[in-house]
Amino acid sequence: MCGIAGFWKNDQNDIHAFRDILKDMSAQLYHRGPDGYGFHVDERAGLGMGHARLSIIDLETGEQPLLSHDKEQVLTVNGEFYDYKRIRTALRLEGFQFACKSDSEIALPLYKKYGLDFVEHLRGEFAISLYDQSRQRLVLVRDRFGIKPLFYHINKGNVYYGSEIKALLAHPDVPSSFDNRSILHQLMHTTAPGTSLFKDIYAVKPGHMLILERHGNQLDVKEHCYWDMDFPEKDEREHKSEAHYIQSVREELSEAVFHRLEADVPVGCYLSGGIDSCSMLGLASGMQQSPVKAFTISFDHKAYDESAIAKEMADRVGADQEQISLKADDLYGESYIKTLWHAERAFYNTLGVAKYKMSQRVNECGYRVVVTGEGSDELFGGYPAFKRDMLLHGHEGASAEELESYRKLMDESNKLFKGAILAENQVSHPALEEVCGFTPSWIQPWMQTLDIASPLLHDDILEDLRGYDPIQEIATSFDTRQLNNRHVLDKAQYTWIKTMLECQILNWGGDRVDMANSMESRPAFLDHHVAEAAKKIPPHMRIKGNVEKWVLREAMKNVLPETLYKREKFAFMAPPGHTENKKKAALDLLLDSYLNEDKVKEIGIFDPKRLSSFIRTYKADTDPVSLVRKDALINHLLGLHILHDLFVSKAASIIA
Repeated sequence: MCGIAGFWKNDQNDIHAFRDILKDMSAQLYHRGPDGYGFHVDERAGLGMGHARLSIIDLETGEQPLLSHDKEQVLTVNGEFYDYKRIRTALRLEGFQFACKSDSEIALPLYKKYGLDFVEHLRGEFAISLYDQSRQRLVLVRDRFGIKPLFYHINKGNVYYGSEIKALLAHPDVPSSFDNRSILHQLMHTTAPGTSLFKDIYAVKPGHMLILERHGNQLDVKEHCYWDMDFPEKDEREHKSEAHYIQSVREELSEAVFHRLEADVPVGCYLSGGIDSCSMLGLASGMQQSPVKAFTISFDHKAYDESAIAKEMADRVGADQEQISLKADDLYGESYIKTLWHAERAFYNTLGVAKYKMSQRVNECGYRVVVTGEGSDELFGGYPAFKRDMLLHGHEGASAEELESYRKLMDESNKLFKGAILAENQVSHPALEEVCGFTPSWIQPWMQTLDIASPLLHDDILEDLRGYDPIQEIATSFDTRQLNNRHVLDKAQYTWIKTMLECQILNWGGDRVDMANSMESRPAFLDHHVAEAAKKIPPHMRIKGNVEKWVLREAMKNVLPETLYKREKFAFMAPPGHTENKKKAALDLLLDSYLNEDKVKEIGIFDPKRLSSFIRTYKADTDPVSLVRKDALINHLLGLHILHDLFVSKAASIIA
């Protein structure tokens, strides 16, 4: 697990500064790779490739960049390739040679053998840059779900890339300014696939590769989707027994966890009170000889705290549990700012800050790797919004009375989160109705947030955005071939996977806050073999009656405490700022520093009067649903101003 950065230039005006610039870019990724830097510079080709290393596999000889045996290809990798020993052995038998024991090196002979199809033979979470001198080709690749980040900027035939945007901004030719459309998306929390907050800086999309080839002075750029979460069409669905799907999930998930325990350093587990992380711990405990180290977050608000259930699970399997207790001072202040610097986007809840603090503790305990539960809800139908869509549009065989009772139970158990995770009333959008046949419930609360967020923008930005519809932008980004003739639940899961999984769960809920403290997280559920098994599960088994993730529950039944096996999905969130006076006071300090009138006028994103009025109404509000929504928006407003200070006003060095 590392960080990569580089450039491929057509104009070579700064050729003598190549190495120094590359060092500056890589230095911005020190937190991703504190164990050393590696560089490859080819001045004739205008190429610079940098690597910041976090040593996890092949501690002695795994330095990058890696060169092919004939020196024609150069490779840098951020991430892990699993099952690499078997693949390496097979390639050796075919005559390929290896210079080290790193898992990353298998990509080079696979590319030699399969060309651009090499990525289909890789299993894991990764971001790759591969330069092929013989073809004058640079290939940027991102794993199937976008677990590992990778950004790029192209200007006048010059290419710049990096694991994080801050690495690109360290190059003097890459501009640093916000994109007005992205500002709007940040306020509604849902970004369009392939975009970033920054103007002309893009993300390589999950499951995609960017193929860049030079033909003289011309740069040819192609985007290729090599994998997608293609749920089977209705008339192509399997019709097998419940036992078949339960056993399939057991086998694939067990293998995925087994591979993710492979490391030359100790491997721990994140542990909350949910089925997902408890399943990871249960499986890992069966595979490891010594007690597994488990890390749990505890909040100082009973309604949001799951540590008691987590402890029950840890005790059940004899894990060595480390509990991190977090209060207002931990969730705001300096840690809040640092989390934004690492995430490079705004967040709606301080759960990201909590996870930043947890990874900090993991690092202090001497661990560099943990297995995590992200991706389970996406694959197995776990989120309340998915259940709502199923109950409204997709349930077969249940009476109207049963469905109504299910909806009431779900609304009651999720009342804490109405306004952010669930909308209190149904809203729709014609663009989503056109591509999905309905408006997925997961996006509805953010559509309602957008209604109160847009008017807060400065008039100049509103004028620039005239005629732009962010919901339509999101709707048209979906591949309709993956939506046509699919079940309602398939559509809800697919649209979430293409948006919120990457921009939220795997960003400020995953890689960015884990790698902030040089700690690699491995989400075993997002193994593509597990995903292939999950997508085949019929919708009425993913959510059976009122039970979400039914097949997963049954598959993991014997490793889970009974309390958890029977428990309805409960969203994992930090207590919002309005829930307690100490948090209100800590949040007020940030608001006074970053959203004061002078700052608002200076930055020019928001209208000072309208923003001031909104903050007053937020502080005076007493309606719980309204407060949840406004608290989410306050975090986005605050986040944009802090990010502007850090990256546009060039104060990022205070973090680095």
